Amino acid sequence: MNAKHRKTLRAIFAKPTSVSIVFSDIEALIVAFGGEVIEREGSRVKILLREEQWRCHRPHPGKEAKRYQVEEARELLERTGNAP
Repeated sequence: MNAKHRKTLRAIFAKPTSVSIVFSDIEALIVAFGGEVIEREGSRVKILLREEQWRCHRPHPGKEAKRYQVEEARELLERTGNAP
């Protein structure tokens, strides 16, 4: 995990929930933890990390993750034991 991944991880677990995290940075963090990002129809993605999965839409037209997406990413990381 590089410095950018650590920064993204801290931002995901920061309170109050940040709305300025770029969604592709969350995807890169998941991949750094050994996860997989599977492209689906349109803007849909399926994110697998260990035995857990998260299905969501990439934000558009912007690139920042919505508040609920950051919270769902936090829950996924907590469930898989990747909390800081």
